[in-house]
Amino acid sequence: MTRENAYRTHYCGELRESDIGKSVRVAGWIENIRDHGGVMFLDVRDHYGIVQVVVHDEKFLENISKECTVTVSGNVTKRDEDTINPKIATGTVEIHADNITVLGKAQTLPFEIQTSKEVREDVRLKYRFLDLRNKKVHDNIVMRAKLISFLRQKMTEMGFLEIQTPILSCSSPEGARDYLIPSRKHKGMFYALPQAPQIFKQLLMVSGFDKYFQIAPCFRDEDARADRSPGEFYQLDFEMSFAEQEDVFAAAEEVLYATFKEFSDKEVSKPPFRRIPFAEAMLTYGTDKPDLRNPLLIKDISDMFVETDFTPFRKKTVRSINVPNAAAQSKKWFKNMEEFALSIGMKGLGYVKVREDMTFDGPIDKFLKEGDREKLISVNGSKAGDVIYFIADSKELAPKLAGQIRTEVANRLKLIDESKFELCFITDFPMYELDEDGKVIFTHNPFSMPQGGMQALLEKEPTEILAYQYDIVCNGVELSSGAVRNHDLDIMVKAFEIAGYSEDELKNKFKSLYNAFKYGAPPHAGMAPGVDRMLMLLAEEENIREVIAFPMNSNAQDLLLGSPTEVTEQQLREVHIKIR
Repeated sequence: MTRENAYRTHYCGELRESDIGKSVRVAGWIENIRDHGGVMFLDVRDHYGIVQVVVHDEKFLENISKECTVTVSGNVTKRDEDTINPKIATGTVEIHADNITVLGKAQTLPFEIQTSKEVREDVRLKYRFLDLRNKKVHDNIVMRAKLISFLRQKMTEMGFLEIQTPILSCSSPEGARDYLIPSRKHKGMFYALPQAPQIFKQLLMVSGFDKYFQIAPCFRDEDARADRSPGEFYQLDFEMSFAEQEDVFAAAEEVLYATFKEFSDKEVSKPPFRRIPFAEAMLTYGTDKPDLRNPLLIKDISDMFVETDFTPFRKKTVRSINVPNAAAQSKKWFKNMEEFALSIGMKGLGYVKVREDMTFDGPIDKFLKEGDREKLISVNGSKAGDVIYFIADSKELAPKLAGQIRTEVANRLKLIDESKFELCFITDFPMYELDEDGKVIFTHNPFSMPQGGMQALLEKEPTEILAYQYDIVCNGVELSSGAVRNHDLDIMVKAFEIAGYSEDELKNKFKSLYNAFKYGAPPHAGMAPGVDRMLMLLAEEENIREVIAFPMNSNAQDLLLGSPTEVTEQQLREVHIKIR
């Protein structure tokens, strides 16, 4: 710090041995008070770090308590050798105080700052301003600021133009539940907070902008999860004109690889990231969000059990997972895995152990036909000492259940390589699926371009049509979805017709895009990696709320400000609302 002010000449964290002999002032919070028999030691902390203050005159300590704010003046001296603290940057120096002034008194704290992450979440969020003083929590928010600055710089270097899109928008008939805002000027009419800048960024491409990006706030009235904050989140939203899928992938690879390398010491997948078709991901990993650090692979062995005498496998979708060197696990371990299987809706969890002579030990063995054992060993790449797990269920459930077993086994055996960030693209999502009533509906984004264009829509069964739609996944966490957009009005009308929409419905519900695409729309594509999820991974946090300055709790409440709140009758009248 260069300019002197009334409170400090230096930041707490910047004092070094080169400052020894200087008369300085620092300001901050009292983190610790230690009495060493006539000599008091204070740890004073600010945003930049911490410094030790030595107090010889007890009168300086009147009204001093932990977490009060003070300004301290005194001389910088070198610490005695036996008191040097190598854990902090200022650990070789201290300030001998000649004056201390209390700037802000502090009451008894609801929790200790240094251990706030161990406190109940509702208490932490109620006193979030105290929780944010905890170094780990504080550092997460500093990292957030640096990461967003880095993303802006990187996208600008790559030729993208930052453009802000509206926050007051209109309700979308597709997607998640909207947050609605009543209009004062237009009785009975409502704005909506944008679930994403999707429509606006596509309109920007039609407007002639070539590459757009934005650190975009998005609002969805969804329930919270560990990796999803209720209410609002931020994403690196970008879109490109005259672009194909691989152009988007190249841009995403460049910015994400650079970001993960900048903010972590871990090994990061080098571009090009793996491309895994949706169907392959569901078969091999049992999920469209695969954690590639997990070495276990799922195999389809349904054809072996079409006519089996073992009823639970007969004419079912059957998957196997080979677990290396697991045969030596205890009976309790196998029992615990079976209990987990029952907890996720399975009726049991069959397995065999591979003996030294490559025969099998286990209850499933007696149901295997001639040649089955050799085929299982070949398909799974099994070796002596391995365990082969079997998962059997319906065509829809078996892949997902196998995916959960794969993850659970890997976690219990600590097979996940924690030293890596493994990124991949999941591609070739189905354009359509059938709902519970057998009706054709869009699987994901209805504005994606179908692979094969109009010809595919006219000639293929809807459930066989793939979309130019993709996700980017890191360590089992979906960072982003994206798509090549459908910019052709004729193809769009047909795509919506297959899902049961008339052209009039398309025109009315999505009139901005419908009208814009009449006037020369470029082919365009994009995606939107989640900023909060990137931070959660980089900060190695289990919960996304740890990387948001003022998050709501899992019940969508702001415990600090007390929202949502009731409002006055006058406020309701102004926006023409009556509570039912």
